[in-house]
Amino acid sequence: MGLVNHVFSEDSLKKLYVSNLGIGHTRYSTSGVSVLDNCQPFVVETLHGKIAVAHNGELTNAMRLRRKLMRHGVGLSTSSDSELITQLLAFTPPLEQDDTPDWVARYYREVMPGEIVKISRYDVQTLDIVPRPQGDPAAFCIFEYVYFARPDSIFEGQMVYSVRRRCGQQLAIEAPVEADLVSTVPESATPAALGYAQKCGLPYIEVLCKNRYVGRTFIQPNMRLRQLGVAKKFGVLSDNFRGKRVVLIDDSIVRGNTISPIIKLLRESGAKEVHIRVASPPIKFPCYMGINIPTKEELIANRPEFKDLAGYIGADSVVYLSVDGLVSSVQESIKARQDHENNLKTNKFKSGKIGHCTACLVGKYPVELEW
Repeated sequence: MGLVNHVFSEDSLKKLYVSNLGIGHTRYSTSGVSVLDNCQPFVVETLHGKIAVAHNGELTNAMRLRRKLMRHGVGLSTSSDSELITQLLAFTPPLEQDDTPDWVARYYREVMPGEIVKISRYDVQTLDIVPRPQGDPAAFCIFEYVYFARPDSIFEGQMVYSVRRRCGQQLAIEAPVEADLVSTVPESATPAALGYAQKCGLPYIEVLCKNRYVGRTFIQPNMRLRQLGVAKKFGVLSDNFRGKRVVLIDDSIVRGNTISPIIKLLRESGAKEVHIRVASPPIKFPCYMGINIPTKEELIANRPEFKDLAGYIGADSVVYLSVDGLVSSVQESIKARQDHENNLKTNKFKSGKIGHCTACLVGKYPVELEW
């Protein structure tokens, strides 16, 4: 377990040359602990051959599925909910033959919400497409745009960097402030900071230097590790902001672990004022779909300190992007492209509806939770 370049050596990668297909991804622990038994992909021997599954997310009905499999005599060797998918696939026949090329070396299209795609040396098949209840729109995770995805990722046909920049521009409209410069908590907030600076007409200047050998603090599995990560993560570029009013853009404030020590660091290094602008709304509800937000109590937006958050974290002011502002920033390009494709009648997979999961913001979950 660890970083890809730590786990896979050049010699181990050479052994993959004899294969014709590969599967892999990067993830952090949600259901199931971080032990070798839970490492992916999971491989199951079936009458049809081996099935391997790599999965990042969380099944909201995992306990019911686990009981169902065990009643059928299926032994489970790990505590990960992802193993359940592997075992269930062993019973799932193909439902549809998709007329697609037999190569996977370059981008063809995104996997649709609820779609399971089988890729073999012979063809590409859609095994199943899980329908949304009552014909509801898809529920892409909006937090992918806020934090998790790399800025150069293509998600729903648009670059994540562009969405984050639009969030920054919208934030500047909703929450302007008198200041001398705009900066960022690197690195996922950088596009939003650039958008904010452009819209406000203020210079964008870096004030923090990130230690690239410290992982992302949000995805550490417990509070103690997150706090230790923050302490080692940032240095200051004091010559860039001494005696100046700083607008610091962050992508999100979930638990409040990171931002308070950063503000203290900036003030001790000479910042005259520090105004926090957050390029996403307050996270108020836990996620049961795979993001590591397990309880309401650990969310800063639900704690008494949130009533005076600026005072609590040591900032001169704090303003979040609105939910409507985030959703419009995410959907602006999608709607424009969908309208264009509908006019050309070229959108093979159109559903007619656009949807994003905002459960962590508003408490409305896209599926019924089973516990």
